[in-house]
Amino acid sequence: MNEFKIAQREASNVNVLELRGYLDAHTAPKLEEAFQTLLKTNRTNIVVNCKDLSYISSAGLGVFMAYIEDVRNKSGDIKLTNMSNKVYNVFDLLGFPLLYEIFKDESEAVKKFNDKK
Repeated sequence: MNEFKIAQREASNVNVLELRGYLDAHTAPKLEEAFQTLLKTNRTNIVVNCKDLSYISSAGLGVFMAYIEDVRNKSGDIKLTNMSNKVYNVFDLLGFPLLYEIFKDESEAVKKFNDKK
């Protein structure tokens, strides 16, 4: 079984989720739980750092689609960063760049949230 881990931290009032490993049907519930926890505590400015994300399946992509509306309804957003070309191509193929802001670097995404205030 492939490993998947999420590290969570705060950076300048933004919640950063660092994804590591394989995000598939078996591991997607961990990401769901992380989003649910953030939503329950009204922490909706979320940056997902994909630097160490090796693989994402349709189940993983579905988690992002399932939570973006709830996050935006609470005046927040999910911004994606640090994707490898392989992972970016999957997001791009399904049109995610039209729905999500994708940054090369985490600090750019954090700055975008803080510039909005």
